[in-house]
Amino acid sequence: MDLDGVDYDPEQFPGVIYRTNDPEAAALIFRSGKIVCTGADSVDAAHESINIVSSMFSTLDIDMPDELDIAVQNIVSSGDLRTELNLNAIAIGLGLEHVEYEPEQFPGLVYRLGDPDIVFLLFGSGKVVITRGKNPGDGQRALEAVRQEPEA
Repeated sequence: MDLDGVDYDPEQFPGVIYRTNDPEAAALIFRSGKIVCTGADSVDAAHESINIVSSMFSTLDIDMPDELDIAVQNIVSSGDLRTELNLNAIAIGLGLEHVEYEPEQFPGLVYRLGDPDIVFLLFGSGKVVITRGKNPGDGQRALEAVRQEPEA
């Protein structure tokens, strides 16, 4: 609570939320010492945001290691295919073993790609969300892999 811009309401969320402005991101700080950076628009911005939090801790006399162990866990990309999608046809075409599509439960089709280990969320509007990337190029590699899928 000694910092400006900190949100802490343990009844709503079990950690401290600290937002950085440049780069724009949020650090979720947990009692265990883990810090999760979310909302950064690049891997470099996430690293920079975590370094800002680390520096901030040092000014509060909180011991920090000299080298931080920072690992990218999930890169999320989004886009618009600019066309309406027939999710029923896509579910059948991609093969039901890799697809989850229950429109009564969730309006999107979930497609799990094995290599790279990526998950696509496809929506009838043509919007697409790609998750689980570990490297910035994973989303593009996943799109190329889907393009090469044999036609059903």
